Order: sequence, then structure tokens, then C-alpha cells
Amino acid sequence: MLDGEGHKVTIIDTDSYSFRRLPSSFQGTALLGNGLSQASLQKAGIKDADVFIAVTQGDNRNVMASQIAKHIFNVPKVICRIYDPIREEMYHSLGLETISPTRVGAKLIREIIGR
Repeated sequence: MLDGEGHKVTIIDTDSYSFRRLPSSFQGTALLGNGLSQASLQKAGIKDADVFIAVTQGDNRNVMASQIAKHIFNVPKVICRIYDPIREEMYHSLGLETISPTRVGAKLIREIIGR
């Protein structure tokens, strides 16, 4: 969506197979690498990034990558997806911008059933 809105988007993944899901209209950059690696992040252009978003399948990796982006590379806006709502709340209280799809989904379900 961000790419479609004209933002410059770079995606890093350790498995090139993940890139198969990118739409043919994707104009950004897809790099094979590890988002915890400072070298990979630098290759992706993190020094010029306005926003960094960590959305791997692992909460620990997302937190680590977010901390690297925020504290080592001083990215102005860092967003971290954390599935575990308790951990998400804790990291949010420590200053990370976090989102928990588990919590968001639970709220939507509650709204649908009317409670």
C-alpha cells in the first residue's frame, strides 16, 4: 500500500521466496538480507529512512530490529509489530511504537459481537 501511494519502500527478507507475493506493480526495492544486520540495513538505505517498520513473524526479531533502527540509526519513526499483547504493552511503555494484531483482532471481534 505504501509503495502504491508513492512512498519509497525497501523490503528486506532472508528468503527470496517471500518476494513472490509482491504485486507486479511494486516499484520499490526487495533485498535479500537480515533485518538485524547493520550491513543489510545500511545497504537498504536506513541512514536516509524516515520510517522503519519491523513485521517479521517473530516478536523478538521485530523488537531487536526496531531497537537497532531507533537507537543506532536514529530513524525518526519506528513501528514494531508484536503478536503477544502483554509484550506489546511492555515495549510500548518503554518507548517503542508498537502494534499487536492479536489485540487489534480481539477488539474487532468484540465490536462485531456487540460488546
